[in-house]
This record gives sequence, C-alpha cells and structure tokens, in this order.
Amino acid sequence: MVTIYDIAAKANVSAMTVSRVINNTGKISEKTRVKVKRVMEEMNYVPNQTARSLVLQQTKLLFLLITDIMNPFYTTLSRGAEDAAKKNGYRLLFGNSDESIEKEADYITTILTARVDGVLVAPAGDPSLPHLETLRKHNVPFVLLDREVPGIECDIVLGDSKEGARQLVSHLVAAGHRHIAMVNGSPSVSSARLRLQGYQEGLKLSDLRYNADYLFETSFGPVNDLTDMEQWFRQLNPRPTAIVAGNNVLAVETLRMLRGRGIRVPDDLSLVCFDDLGPYSEAEPFLTVAAQQAYQFGYMGMQMLVERIQEKETARLPWKKIVLPAELIIRRSVQQLNE
Repeated sequence: MVTIYDIAAKANVSAMTVSRVINNTGKISEKTRVKVKRVMEEMNYVPNQTARSLVLQQTKLLFLLITDIMNPFYTTLSRGAEDAAKKNGYRLLFGNSDESIEKEADYITTILTARVDGVLVAPAGDPSLPHLETLRKHNVPFVLLDREVPGIECDIVLGDSKEGARQLVSHLVAAGHRHIAMVNGSPSVSSARLRLQGYQEGLKLSDLRYNADYLFETSFGPVNDLTDMEQWFRQLNPRPTAIVAGNNVLAVETLRMLRGRGIRVPDDLSLVCFDDLGPYSEAEPFLTVAAQQAYQFGYMGMQMLVERIQEKETARLPWKKIVLPAELIIRRSVQQLNE
C-alpha cells in the first residue's frame, strides 16, 4: 500500500508537504503542488479518508434520514439531496426510520458514531425533539425537511400543506361534492396537522360543515391491516362521495380498501391526495393530486445544510425557512356530480 512517505521520497519533498497537498492546507508553491500530484497519480495513491478527516475536522460525509424510502416523494427528494451533496463535494449516507421514533433514535446514534458533518432529516414527528436536541448538543448541523418539530429552531424546507389540501377540497366542491371525508396521518406530525387545517378551511370556505366522523387518522406509512379503515368507512352516514388522502401512500391504501369493498374510483367514489405518485404517474395518469416539489425539497435542503457547515458565520444568522407551493394536477379520479 502506497503511503505519503513513499510519495515524499519519490517527489523529493517532506511528508508534511505531501500532507498539505492532499488536504489543500499551508503555503506551497504551485510548482511543488503539481509535482506532488503527478507522483501521486503515477503511484496510484488513494488518500486515507479517516486520517484526512482528523486533519480537516471534516469527514465530507452527510446523512439523510427520511421516514419512508418506499414513498415516491422521499425517493425523489433523496435524488435531489444526493445531487446537491455531490455537487458540493460530499458523500451521502441514507437512513429510513419507517415513521418510527425508536428506529429514528437508533439512527441518531449511528449518525454520531459516523461523525458525519451534517444531517438532513425528515423527523418522524413531534416526539423527535430529543433526537434533534442530541444533534445540537453534539454540534452536528441539521436541516429539517417536510415537517416541523415544536421546541426546536433550525433551518427547514416545508411544503405548503394547508394550501394544497384546501385546493383539493375546493376542486372536489367545484365538481359538485358535498360529503367529503379525509384519511390523514397522525396528529403528532406537523404536515398532517396542516393538511387537516387546509381540509377544514376548504370546507368552511364552501359553506360546508366539518364532521369529525369523516376523519380517519393513522400513520403516513403503509397500513398493514385495513380493518380499522374499513370499519370507519362502513359506519359513515351518509357515505361520502369523495375522500382526500393526506399523502400518496394513504391514497393507495384507501384505494385498496375501496376495491376490497367493490367500490370503484371514480365511478362510485372520488379520491384525491397530497403528493404525486412519482415519475411513473405520467405513464398511467389517474389520481388528482396536490404535487409537491420533491426534488427541490432535497436539493434546497442540502444546499442549506452545506452552507451551515462551510460558513461558520451563518450560525449567527437567523434560521431560514423555505415554503414550497404545491401544484394541483387534475386527472381522472374525480367524478363530476354537477353536470
């Protein structure tokens, strides 16, 4: 294995000079720098990243912790984050909490052990606060994505959940629907709370009464057992003519539940959701959605994180909050009742 001492001997310089060339530190003439790099290439030298990180106090590693890697929103978000990390010279590690506070806690331990330079995190929910406080205690910069956590101030990239949900309800009302239910995520998740508020606001603006019986709350992740959702739907009276799903995963689970009962969308019941179904939705356009800018979530969040890491002075500046609007995309999942 080639070492810096081998490079130094062949280039006729000190090992310290080779180290400075590798880490781009200290004052070295351009002629010497070029000579050392040429020798490194000739000898196929690969720098020891662990040793280099000790010198620079940086690992050039970042961590992306999301809640559901199977969700097309987070898949596209991850691509944006990875592209921005690579552009800035960082490598990216991934973690998937599955909406679990316990699993998220394990990843926080991994993050601290790996000594990454920063973390981009979509928190599992409000109970994530101690995990974020742990990162701050250990001086690990982080940026939140998609969800706020009460009690912590930090940089964050959010979608306009309230307005997006309101648009979905308004679209249904314009199509003649008056009995509109909602299948939503847990109230311990900020985006679920905002989407519920948008749903309620959309009803109010259309002079429709909010009926708490028309709300079913569960996890934003996959629903392994549809029994509770089926029981909720079965007792609704009158039966809704449309359902707003809080995200794309819940839209698919709702569709499964309806098909299991022989209910067709949109012939028998209309269905809309927050978040699109990813790049394959255009191949078979079906669901009307409030689509978020998933790629921009990841890309912009990563840019903010890199800025916090690289510019020490930014720690004294106000925290940044970016809110990205959702786009209403109308497809075939809503039946026109007022024609």
